[in-house]
Amino acid sequence: FAPSPTGPLHLGSLVAATASYLQALVAGGEWLVRVEDIDPPRESPGAADAILKCLETHGFCWTGPVRWQRKRLAAYQATVDHLAAQDLAFACSCSRREIRAAGRSGPLGAIYPGTCRHKSAGQVDTSDAALRVAIAPVLIEFTDRLQGRVCLRLDRDIGAFIIRRRDGLIAYAIAATLDDHAQGITEVVRGTDLLAMTPAQIWLQRLLGLDQPAYLHVPVVRNEHGDKLSKQTGAEPISEGAPGLNLYRALQCLGQAPPRALASEPPASIWDWATTHWDPVRAGRETIEKWPVPVSDSTS
Repeated sequence: FAPSPTGPLHLGSLVAATASYLQALVAGGEWLVRVEDIDPPRESPGAADAILKCLETHGFCWTGPVRWQRKRLAAYQATVDHLAAQDLAFACSCSRREIRAAGRSGPLGAIYPGTCRHKSAGQVDTSDAALRVAIAPVLIEFTDRLQGRVCLRLDRDIGAFIIRRRDGLIAYAIAATLDDHAQGITEVVRGTDLLAMTPAQIWLQRLLGLDQPAYLHVPVVRNEHGDKLSKQTGAEPISEGAPGLNLYRALQCLGQAPPRALASEPPASIWDWATTHWDPVRAGRETIEKWPVPVSDSTS
């Protein structure tokens, strides 16, 4: 479970934590926590400690020490430098406005049109440039354990994606990919908001010769307007004073149909029930907007 410390834990994050925790427990595996603190401008002071305390209050027990990504910056940068030296990454000075003006959009937003890919070093101001990973016109396919078969073509649907931002900060895609490998992750369980990022991470795994874990993406929690529940959409922090009720609501969101009496039980009792009854299929599939290829078992 990888929280970004941008604010307190909310229901959407608790649902993702619950799904990944139960999947690990039922498999007899280990549940790991890492803090993705590599975006200081977005981080809220004290949020990481508050999130970890909230997880403990709700009965989550993780294996080993918490991994802090800020302590791994040198390893990320070394890999970025390696990709650039192998001509597998290139500098890009295009603005977001220029990329949007190209008029192509996919599951991850505006698709980079490849403007800087073949420019010479002197044509790009590298002091104010992002670093993008080079891509190929290949189809990335994988079978998500809940959402089914997923197919995206890198050049058509995603484009060359950023691995180091123009402000020098390391991007999520490469940091998470490297940490999944370093921590020996065998299954990634997270929300469908990151489903479209998975083909990009698989591409990085192939470029770097890393093993590909299994993936299971659960539907995200949405507010009354249909927006993903997040700090940006005004998600309220969960109350640490009612852990039983919070876990009960999380299990409801995951389609597990917990008995109402569980809402007043302590976390330990709720986890006992949940591990006995956990069925990720009940969480359901989610209709993903802006996907050029349907997410289904029938996709070819």
